[in-house]
Amino acid sequence: MKIAAVQMVSTPRVAENLARARVLIGQAADAGAELVALPEYFCLMGQRDADKLDAAEADGSGPIQDLLATTARDCGIWLVGGTLPLRIPDRRDRVHNTTLVFGPDGQRVARYDKVHLFRFDDGERRYDEAATLMPGATPVAFALTDRAGHAWRVGLSICYDLRFPELYRALCAPPCDLLLVPAAFTYPTGQAHWELLLRARAVENQCMVLAPAQGGRHENGRRTWGHSMAVGPWGDVLAVQAEDEGVVMASLDAARMAQVRAQLPALQHRVL
Repeated sequence: MKIAAVQMVSTPRVAENLARARVLIGQAADAGAELVALPEYFCLMGQRDADKLDAAEADGSGPIQDLLATTARDCGIWLVGGTLPLRIPDRRDRVHNTTLVFGPDGQRVARYDKVHLFRFDDGERRYDEAATLMPGATPVAFALTDRAGHAWRVGLSICYDLRFPELYRALCAPPCDLLLVPAAFTYPTGQAHWELLLRARAVENQCMVLAPAQGGRHENGRRTWGHSMAVGPWGDVLAVQAEDEGVVMASLDAARMAQVRAQLPALQHRVL
């Protein structure tokens, strides 16, 4: 099954970001992708953290969710909606940073709320997602069947989750075929750790990893690392987009995954 990661350089304007996402998703679908994943904050990279509170949608209703459902149906693909802000009932000061997945019929099949909230301070840049976000609590994986009738298990994660291997172990019981990591890694942390961590998650779980990212200089002054990437179950980088918007394509290969797991049966040696 062909899969695609969309890289964006999102702006503070939701409508503009949705239009660009629609174009890039279409490019991936036209190239044969059956699953397309958008990056974290694909719909909004605001001028300030609180902008996501203003743009947040109620669960199940809003232009961002409508765009995802309609595009998945129109393109006949499994669409992973990067992340968008979803309101929390009775809370005005926090939202969830949420990945939604829509099937080829336009119906929602999965929701994952980001569990680990990023915090970073190097004296020059400071980030604290907990100021506006509420963490989720539950790992989420879903199953899909491709056009050829093959079933795949897909695990969901978001950006900073990448640093917590225990989340992926939870997702991979039973084993996943594909792990998704939509992200907006900062430039310094991405330069140091992005590829290293993606390859580690692929190797230790012996499955494919697809990581769509924000990649460039944003209007709010932030620079994201980019390097949207597809990594194979042996830890090999199959495709990468360094900076700027674009589409990274790869193929899920069940035979290759089975070969890796047979020659090095690490998944059979769980101790916890």
